[in-house]
Amino acid sequence: MKVLPLLSILLVLAFAPLFATMPEATQTLHLTNVDNQEDAGIALRTLIQQAAAAQQPTVISIPKGTYHFYPESAPEQAIFISNHDQQSGHRIGIPLQGLKDVNIQGNGSTFIFHGKMLPVVVMDSERITISGINIAVDAPLAHEGTVVEATPDSVTLQFSTTPAWGVEDGKFYICGKGWKLHPNHALGFEAAGPMLSHGLWGDMGWRFPAEKVGKDCVKFHTGTAVQKYGLKKGNILVLRNAWRPHPGMLLYRAKDTVLNDVVFHDSMGMALIAQRSENIRISGGGCLRAPGRIHTTAADATHFSNCKGLIHVEGATYEGMMDDAINVHATCPAITEVQSPTSFVARFMHSQAYGFDIAAPGENLRFIRGKTLENTQETAKVQSVEVIDPMHVRITLETPLPAGVGVGDAVENDDWHPEVVFRNNTVRHNRARGALFTTPRPVLVENNHFDHSSGSAILLAGDAQGWYESGRCLDVCIRNNTFEHNLTALYQFTHAIISICPEVREPEKQTLRYHDNVRIEHNTFITHRTPLLYAISASNVHFRNNNITYTDTYPAVGKKQPYITEYCEQMNLQPVQQPAK
Repeated sequence: MKVLPLLSILLVLAFAPLFATMPEATQTLHLTNVDNQEDAGIALRTLIQQAAAAQQPTVISIPKGTYHFYPESAPEQAIFISNHDQQSGHRIGIPLQGLKDVNIQGNGSTFIFHGKMLPVVVMDSERITISGINIAVDAPLAHEGTVVEATPDSVTLQFSTTPAWGVEDGKFYICGKGWKLHPNHALGFEAAGPMLSHGLWGDMGWRFPAEKVGKDCVKFHTGTAVQKYGLKKGNILVLRNAWRPHPGMLLYRAKDTVLNDVVFHDSMGMALIAQRSENIRISGGGCLRAPGRIHTTAADATHFSNCKGLIHVEGATYEGMMDDAINVHATCPAITEVQSPTSFVARFMHSQAYGFDIAAPGENLRFIRGKTLENTQETAKVQSVEVIDPMHVRITLETPLPAGVGVGDAVENDDWHPEVVFRNNTVRHNRARGALFTTPRPVLVENNHFDHSSGSAILLAGDAQGWYESGRCLDVCIRNNTFEHNLTALYQFTHAIISICPEVREPEKQTLRYHDNVRIEHNTFITHRTPLLYAISASNVHFRNNNITYTDTYPAVGKKQPYITEYCEQMNLQPVQQPAK
């Protein structure tokens, strides 16, 4: 037996740890031989199963093309999804579950999902990357009609053939495979893209008698109900209702997820929803209108519920959504029964937000006073969590509840709040609000263009009485953004271009304001006459070194003053003289 020289032995010992930790070789799987109209889900799910079995880093490469996914072959799974209408089961087109180190490369492909499907689920997985795909549905839940005639008591719309539509018993309907809807409200858009800038409540009720006239037109007998909106020939109306069966993509208990150039053309609910997930990076992509379409997603573009780590969104474009480009919040169930000093029952309070994980043993809870929204200074560590039913959980703590906390108050998970960077994005031509943040971790909103977002551009919210979405903001920096003609219509919480608007029942009884430390600086505002900032229950808000230009492009909205504050403290607001016209 040869004896290695001492130097060789030392080298082997020195480099042994390096070799032991070298990454595993990456395998590449290719999607092949999928015909244009074939069910691509079968072949793609086979590759995903191979990636799971290999237990090594895997790239799944998909040649650029158009691929169709059908519910008949898709696996069905029951999942509670925050902020959606709960379904008994979801047909999942692309299930990325129980995986690590999988990279889906779409190379610019378009995936079309048919019928009622949840297109993509990333669940109980780590380090999943999805790149270069465009997600669409074959029959969107909203239908668009062009105004060809508007009289004092009727509006006639011309429709395309997709999705299918018709008139029966004097009611207009749209339908797809497995669903049929009667729209109940409408939103008006200019042909160039922005929503109609009328300064009124943004949604028009739309339950009018309908009459088919000609091959592709429907006359709606509106009476005088919509005269105030000033509809004109060439305007586009999006007819829809509030049903949200599925998002376009769900992240659930996912860690270190990356989405590169992922585009949502439309969805049956929100585009992307992430719940109980950690570290999410979005680069490029966004919600983009399909050719010939005005509407994209049925609600928010991106929605983050009870997440932690870093949410980083950069270089994306969000347009034509029916709600926010980004919404970050916690869910705070209400305490309905105190069973002992250390045990209580909590109830999910909103019909679209229940059944998902809210806490686990070892995590820390914070408590919210129901009427004043004051957060307790103390936290309490969870000993156990028992799911009673989808709406109720029993939580046992290692220590007693803080003094005075009881029925009617709310509870949030103090460990599951994310830091947010929202940078270099474009938000345009959408309903309701541009961006919504409710998290105590640092939030940076930088170098974005909020272009004709019809409600407030930015909202800092929070409540324990409606959606029960909490997370007081303690460090928000809004800088170097351009706000161009936002707040052209009214929606919830849209009192100003930037609205700090938690729902506090008794602000006069607060000893601690809800939001704190908000800096709004070095931004450009190009606006008609509307308030720049509204704030209630806030402290240490700084609005400084901003460039403001007023025009008369659109009618005035709201009060004729730049700032509106209620129950606020330590406000530093730069002098601005809003035109009084």
